[in-house]
Amino acid sequence: MKLSVLGAGGWGTAVARVLANAGHETVLWARDPLQSQAIAESGENAKHLPGVELSIPPLHVVSDLAAALEADAIFLAVPSFAVREMLERLAKLDVNAIPVINLAKGLDRETSKTLSEVVADRLPNVIPFALSGPSHAEEVGRDIPTAVVLAGKDLERGEELQRAMATPRFRIYLSRDIRGVELCGAVKNVIALASGVSDGLGYGDNSRGALITRGLSELARFGQSVGINEATFFGLAGLGDLVATCTSTHSRNRFVGARLGAGENLETILSEMSGVAEGVYATEIVWKMSRERGIEMPITEAVGRLLADQVDPLRLVHEIMTRAPKREDG
Repeated sequence: MKLSVLGAGGWGTAVARVLANAGHETVLWARDPLQSQAIAESGENAKHLPGVELSIPPLHVVSDLAAALEADAIFLAVPSFAVREMLERLAKLDVNAIPVINLAKGLDRETSKTLSEVVADRLPNVIPFALSGPSHAEEVGRDIPTAVVLAGKDLERGEELQRAMATPRFRIYLSRDIRGVELCGAVKNVIALASGVSDGLGYGDNSRGALITRGLSELARFGQSVGINEATFFGLAGLGDLVATCTSTHSRNRFVGARLGAGENLETILSEMSGVAEGVYATEIVWKMSRERGIEMPITEAVGRLLADQVDPLRLVHEIMTRAPKREDG
């Protein structure tokens, strides 16, 4: 197959490397021609995935978007806030009747829709999929065994992609619950911000364990309200990615939360990052959706208030810990 990855951040670069190692002619598109040239010449994405070898014969790096679209499938590896602009560009270039696989773990700020729903709206003739799960680029790029879920309605085409993308170090499960997979990917980032705040305050494993557990409870309540399949929020895109994102040193969301917990300013933190912490953008959307549906999500609310600069981290912890007593069994 001929495959294209649009977006040369860390995750897009890691996925392109996986596809090339699986034997496919792979194009990695970078928006910046200078970045494209630097990657092609050095065989490394020094800015976003340093130390990972990219000199693989089937992998080509380009900055010409039209050339990158001559493919059997397109992997959309731009941040959630850049998806609409990218889709507008693709619409003008007549992308039709091929799979478009969303790699971003966020939501659309204008509509609160999942990104694959936006893909379907803007490119009605393509076949939307989403790839998610516990999959930090830093580890996938170094061939550390990873399992992810590929979700889409067209299971026949999904099985083709599943077989094509799989390697001995990159295992792919298939799901029809594309909306659930993407919503889980967004919500778990919000909980990871809270886990980072706990770390930044100097708390330990007890606090982190409680946050992950109660965060999963929030994810389940949210999922039940919006129709997520139960297997999804207890699967790779839900529980699996929640644990990885809340605990990993690679997690940008946990990193941002930790610096917030240490008292730093959000604007300063984001200005110093080369990557994107999707939870910063997803929190407002998830919090709004929970209010509209009457879903109790105290961790999400706390993170939302923190990002809005309404309250300090210590005060939030006090509020969460002193909520009215609850039963865990319902």
